[in-house]
This record gives sequence, C-alpha cells and structure tokens, in this order.
Amino acid sequence: MQDKLTLGGQPFSSRFILGSGKFTLELIRAAIEAGGAEIVTLALRRANLKGNESILDYIPPGVTLLPNTSGARTAEEALRIARLSRELGCGNLVKIEVIRDSRYLLPDNLETIRATELLTKEGFVALPYMYPDLEAARRMRDAGAQAIMPLGAPIGSNKGLLTRDFIKILIAEIDLPIIVDAGIGRPSQACEAMEMGCAAVMANTAIATAGNVTAMAHAFKLAIEAGRAAYLAGPGRILEDMAEASSPLTGFLED
Repeated sequence: MQDKLTLGGQPFSSRFILGSGKFTLELIRAAIEAGGAEIVTLALRRANLKGNESILDYIPPGVTLLPNTSGARTAEEALRIARLSRELGCGNLVKIEVIRDSRYLLPDNLETIRATELLTKEGFVALPYMYPDLEAARRMRDAGAQAIMPLGAPIGSNKGLLTRDFIKILIAEIDLPIIVDAGIGRPSQACEAMEMGCAAVMANTAIATAGNVTAMAHAFKLAIEAGRAAYLAGPGRILEDMAEASSPLTGFLED
C-alpha cells in the first residue's frame, strides 16, 4: 500500500520530520540516517557558520530542507526570512514561525495568519506553526496553508501531547495534513499523535538531548511508523465500565 505524506505536491515516504536546531553538526547526519527522515528543518541563521563549515554540509543528499522563519516577530519579518531562504536555494517550502513572546515562546496566531497570506501570495508552500485553535487554523487554511503545525507542548519542554484534545479537533475539522510540532518528548507520544490521525510528527529536543542520539532517532522512526499503521488499521473500540472476553464464554467450568 502506498501511503505518502504530500506537501506542496511533493510526496514523502517518511512521516518523521527532524528538527536540527539543537544538534551538534557531527550528529545531524547520523540522526537523519537512523531516523529515516526525509525532511529536515533549517533555521536560516544556522545555514552559514563561522569558518568554512555549513550545516548544509552535514545533511545527506536527497533530504528536503524545510527552512523556518525562526526569529520573526511580525508577518513582514517572516516574509523577509522566507525570501532569503529561497535565494539561498532552499526552495518554496517554508515553516512559518512568528513568535513575539520571549518567555514562553508561544506562536502569535494572528501574525501567523498574516504571514501565511503574504507568503502564499509569493508562491511559498506555507506550513504555519501555531497554537492549536480551530478558528485560527481555519483562517490559515483559507489563507493558503498547505499543512497546519500545532504545538503539542511548549517548545523544548519534552512534555508531550498537552494539547491533544485541541489537536483532535483540528484533525476532525481541517482538511489539511496536521503535523505536531514542538513538545513531543518520547517515541510513545509520537506514536499516540500518529494513532490520533496526525499526518506527521516533528521532533528535535527529544532526540538531541537523548543519551544515544542515533538510537533515539531510530526509536522515533519506528514509533511513528507503528502509530500510522495503527491509525490506518482502525483502532478497536473501548468499552466503558465493563469487560468482554476475547474468546466466547459458553459457561464457567464446574467442579
């Protein structure tokens, strides 16, 4: 069965998106290969480092770059960063991040809607990162978003799916890929997100801070695949306040 994630008309076999913000350069290639990720996020400020090194040198050929607008506080700043990333050859796929709050790092949904409109008009494939709010998601969809990326928990917290009920609403009501971005801390949480019907999961801190980065990347790969398979299979029903034997009972054994 061909089960592809499609973003901007481009199909991907992997539904694991790897964030690169907290990795050392030496670990990025290993994490990508162990996790099987076909999409890697890239903050523009990390594209060129001091000396001759570039993060791009550590990303294997064939992996799609997903530049983000990290650092933008307004829609106009996000547009400027997206234009720069396109000039650097990163293409039209862009994760929109507009964050004005420096303490909790929560996305500004209103500015993100504006940024989605501006970027879409200039031909970008806009993937907005947002706090999971149904009305905001609808407006981003109507503005041209190609996917919605709600946070599961605050960035870098590893707390998991604190917003699971709101993400479920987006899955039910928004006819776009829903990609959980931020807060996922364990492979089991990634699996749960996929079982719910999310199209993909993005993880960074959970892997970058693990004791064994490559092993954790591989664990996330397996968890995401298992969760997707379970969603497609259709999870069994849940019985409340009762039990049911897995084999038919025609009576109890008698002495």
